[in-house]
Amino acid sequence: MAAEDGDTPVERPPSPRKLSDDETAEIVEVMHSERFADQTVRQAHAELLDEGRYIASVRTFYRVLAALGETRERRNQRAPQHHAVPRLEARRPNEVWTWDITKLRTFVSGVFLNLYLVLDLYSRYPVAWMVAERENSALSKQLFSEAIARHQVELGSIIVHNDRGAPMTAVGFTDLLAELGVERSLSRPRVSNDNPHSESCFKTVKQQPDYPGRFLDVGHARTWTADFIDWYANHHRHSGLAFFTPADVFFGRVDDLAAVRQATMDAAYDAHPERFVRGRPTVSLPPTRVVINPPEPGVEAIAATEARAEAAQLAGLPTTSTAPAEAIADIALVQAGVAMAGGS
Repeated sequence: MAAEDGDTPVERPPSPRKLSDDETAEIVEVMHSERFADQTVRQAHAELLDEGRYIASVRTFYRVLAALGETRERRNQRAPQHHAVPRLEARRPNEVWTWDITKLRTFVSGVFLNLYLVLDLYSRYPVAWMVAERENSALSKQLFSEAIARHQVELGSIIVHNDRGAPMTAVGFTDLLAELGVERSLSRPRVSNDNPHSESCFKTVKQQPDYPGRFLDVGHARTWTADFIDWYANHHRHSGLAFFTPADVFFGRVDDLAAVRQATMDAAYDAHPERFVRGRPTVSLPPTRVVINPPEPGVEAIAATEARAEAAQLAGLPTTSTAPAEAIADIALVQAGVAMAGGS
């Protein structure tokens, strides 16, 4: 019963269920013994019951061990892995390549062929491909050695992005990329969105009307894939490229083709302006910047705010100024120039 104001607190008697010090020590001794040091509490408790010995409940065992900080996982486990989000940006061809391998079914149950496909991120142009019966790093090395030589990629000028499959992370393949001055980028485990362009291309492969579904052999697969690659690179108007082909973007033909399209649309407008309710049309162009995992919306805004505040401080302006950082920097330069002129 609680004590009233001014009264001496009444001490409650110990619970009759409380373990004695000897019983608590016995639990600790049992669980620290060589016999049970690597066993779980439930395992030890069950074995003691089989021997006709009961000290306390399983929950009490855990409570005693928890007081000693000894209730962590006893088994060796892999430490949690933290993988950085890959953030890639391409503003020109041969700046970032992304690649993957997909399985092609055959008429033999359980037997698959492997389509290796390397895409240029900026243009989606297939810079290299291979159909093979095996999936290993030796074939990956061969594919990239030939592709880098064929496209005359300069040392240290390109990033190769892929997932964490065995052919992509094998020592032989990573050593080759290091020798060629290629920077590596890896997707996070089990995150397909980290390599969306390769995944999208494989979807396009397998949704073609003439895709056979199953291949007779590796020769059949190579013949069909060669035809597909030619169509995809040179004839497929890609929705992500404003309906220019990957080859148009990769080989720099967009400006000339866009001029033809624009002239065609101008002529159509001049002939029937009433049909264009939004005025003279403008031909769309492919994006000048292709990104995988762009920064979160707030990140760039925060960076811009910090840059603006720093520039304002240097210019002697209030740090709450809303002017662009570049404009504030120009003000600082003008002020510095005036100060120098006045001091001369």
